Amino acid sequence: MLKRPQLPVDLPASIPVFPLTGALLLPYARRPLNIFEPRYLEMIDHALKGDRLIGLIQPRDTSVESPEGRAPLERIGTVGRIVQFEEVENERYFVILEGLCRFQLVKEMPTMNPFRRAMVDTTPFASDFEREFGEEAVDRPRFLKMMREYAEFGNFDLDWDEIEKTGTADLVNFCAMVAPYGAAEKQALLEATTLETRAETLIAMAEFEMAKGTNRASPLN
Repeated sequence: MLKRPQLPVDLPASIPVFPLTGALLLPYARRPLNIFEPRYLEMIDHALKGDRLIGLIQPRDTSVESPEGRAPLERIGTVGRIVQFEEVENERYFVILEGLCRFQLVKEMPTMNPFRRAMVDTTPFASDFEREFGEEAVDRPRFLKMMREYAEFGNFDLDWDEIEKTGTADLVNFCAMVAPYGAAEKQALLEATTLETRAETLIAMAEFEMAKGTNRASPLN
């Protein structure tokens, strides 16, 4: 089994990138992906033969495309490592992607492959490799209070025994990934400069939604 990268220097300067609107991947979190487009099936094949790394990133605006017919990308994404995969019928892959470290998109690279590839810089996000980085600054009781109020508002159940055992960073990042918000909000959560900022942003979003009385369907159901 390939060893999990521990520092930015352990990551390559260029990686295949997978544009996916509304998708958020954060360090140490895991995201399932169903891959079915031929170009991305080829991307997974390519990654599995090598370091198993791909970059998950949102398109900036799918209504505006480059001369090559590709939507421009956001400036920040996340390097993910394929930790589990399964070939399913009808030429599909079911993949589990584990977040390693965020990256800045430096530039896209010309490639003969059908999938996209980019040069990335992970050095600004070296702290992403420290699982508990920034936890001490988060007001955990306030965050849990928001979760309880939002669960009551959304009328869904949470496993509070499991939540109490979960580290603060993992809890905040999990909530950011499953929160039922749009692409712009997801990007803001990804780009939060600190864990505290991400937690406070989630609290503000939840409070705003509850104040409006909007009850979105929760992915936690």
